[in-house]
This record gives sequence, structure tokens and C-alpha cells, in this order.
Amino acid sequence: MILHIDMDAFYASIEERDRPGLRDKPMVVGGNPDKRGVVAAANYTARRYGIHSAMPTSQAKRLCPKLIVLPPRHTYYAQVSQQIRDIFHRYTPLVEPLSLDEAFLDVKHSHLLFGDATEIGRRIKREIRDELRLTASVGIAHNKFLAKVASEAGKPDGFLEVNPAGVQAFLDRLPVTKLWGVGKVGARSLQKHGIHSVGELRARTPALLEELFGSWGETLWELAHGRDTRPVIPDHKAKSLSHETTFAEDITDAEALRGWLLDLTRQVATRLRCNHLRGRIVHVKIRFADFRTITRSRTLPQSTDVTQELWDTGLALLMQNLPLWHRGVRLLGFSVSGFDPVEPYQADLFSEPEKARQVRLDTVSDWIQTRFGRAALTRATELAHSTE
Repeated sequence: MILHIDMDAFYASIEERDRPGLRDKPMVVGGNPDKRGVVAAANYTARRYGIHSAMPTSQAKRLCPKLIVLPPRHTYYAQVSQQIRDIFHRYTPLVEPLSLDEAFLDVKHSHLLFGDATEIGRRIKREIRDELRLTASVGIAHNKFLAKVASEAGKPDGFLEVNPAGVQAFLDRLPVTKLWGVGKVGARSLQKHGIHSVGELRARTPALLEELFGSWGETLWELAHGRDTRPVIPDHKAKSLSHETTFAEDITDAEALRGWLLDLTRQVATRLRCNHLRGRIVHVKIRFADFRTITRSRTLPQSTDVTQELWDTGLALLMQNLPLWHRGVRLLGFSVSGFDPVEPYQADLFSEPEKARQVRLDTVSDWIQTRFGRAALTRATELAHSTE
């Protein structure tokens, strides 16, 4: 059995934990509403106003004039994320992080020491609550897709297990938006053909879905049947590290997309450094509102784990492949592959001093931002890209 563990409103919950006076007040972590910022996370009080991640902060303020907006503290969130992963590794080495706030765990070899998957899930959930004062939602199933759907279905503070014999009973009643990649636009396309639930989608032919969504239609059909053969692959064994996000509403604003790409890049760079890896190939994935999906990559002259270098490359790929006029972007992803272990290598006579400066700058700024907040120090080169 596989566990999917997803922290509840991760960034916002950390801020509420550290500032108890924020509890029960509408609050988001995100960018400045006067500078085209976007919401990175919303607490559950703010969500009652219709506020969600990826929404422009200015729009969130219009929905809730008393909304509290806090700047993100990415370095601090990464440290808390590492504490959560340390708890995961008490039970299994097979941990595949998807981002700072969620991961898959394969516990098939852990039952003799810790009990079955249900017991392990409850222990992890309890330890996160007792040690870190945060809540997590846990989904348990025999594959990754079902485990993830289960954790989402139980939110917040949920715990849900899908028995192999009850897969279709669990899936069929869910709306099609619960399938990976099906948002409002995809749901409308399906609803035109009388498809509202996963059960109704499962009853359709793969040919119809391929006509509507191209090659992605076959994937949808497989998911509707609860099929997913992907194994849990720990970061240190993966051929690439990636993070992507599907937006609740399609994003047309280029500045908002730049802000989200920066957040994705930071998360992937953190995972690289945690696993003592450098990557040589940078990939950016863009899915547009019409479901057309492109993936573009660039090979660097030398492998790196420096956030700025990865960000510069990813931003160039994004802007080169973002049409001036488009209907919106519904998914954005960033990944790094072509790994080299972190070890001594031949330095470049001219570029190495600059690289060393960037590494030192990352180290110092990470420390300052962790201690005093992200707004305490910002590199000038990031001002145009920041979500603040």
C-alpha cells in the first residue's frame, strides 16, 4: 500500500502556528496586491470567501477587504518541510516528495516493524501534529493516483483508505474534476458530452476522450478505472526532480506566471541540495487552456543546484514559449534532470568566481530570510520576478 501525505494549507498553517493571533482570521501567503502579486496559499477562513491559490492578490482583497496578506518565507517553509520528511523516513526510505508539502510513501517493507499501512499513516499524522503542531491529510491505496485522490477527498485533517475491492465505488461518485489535470475548462468539455462524474467518464470510449483531449484522453480513461503503475521513486534515485501546479483558474498574466515559476524553481532547487545533486538539463512544462501541452528544455554547460542559475534558464524557456496572445495557462511545471553528484569538478577560470558568489549569496540570504522573514533581504535581480 502507498500513502499520500499532504499538508493542509501548508504555508498558511505555518504562519498561523507561529502567529496564533491569525487563527480564524482570513489570511493568505502571497504577493503584494499593488504589484500584481498572486496568492501562494490561503487559510481555510479565507477560502470561505472564494479565495484560492494562484488567484491575483488584488482580486482576493476585493473578495475580502479585511484579508491579511503575508509575504512568503520560502527558506523557512523548506526547513519545516525537511522536518516533516524526517518523520516520514522513520518509517520507510521509499519517500517521493512532490513538493515541499506533499509526498508519496511506499510502506510495503515496513509492516513487520510498524504495523500495516493504516497504522503507519495514523502514527505519522499524529507525530506531525504533536511535534510540529501542523495537520496533514493522509490517503492510502494500492497506487499513487488513488492515494492522492483519497488524501484530497478527506481534507482538511483527513484520513481515508481506499480498499482495492472498492476502487470503482470510490471513484465513480466523484466529479471529473477530481482526476488529475481536469479543471474548469476540461470539466466543461466533458459536460457537453454528458460526462459529470468519473463513473460516466469510465463508461465512455477511449476514442471519444482522445477526440476531446488528444493523447491525454487515454490517460484520463486509465485514471477513471483507477489504474496507475508508477512506483514510488525517492529523490536520490530519480532521473529528474520536478514540481508542477494546476491552477484553479487559467492564468493569462505573464507576471503571475513568472512568480509561480520562481516558486516552483525554489522548491526543486531545495530538493536538489537536500539530496546532494546538481542538474544539467532544465525543463519547463506549459499546459494551455485548450489543453495543448508543451515541454521545452535547455542543457546547461555545467550542472548546478544554484537557484538563480536554474531560475534564469527556466524563465528564458517560459518567456520564449509563451505566446503574446493566449487563452491562459492551466498548468505550469519545472524540472531538472541530468544529475551529477555534488563533488569537486574542474572550475571555469572566468565564470567560477560569479558562481561562488551566487552560492555564498544564497547561503547568507537564506539565513537572513529564515531569521527575519523573506522581505528582509531581496536580490535586485529577483525584484521583477518576485511574487511579492
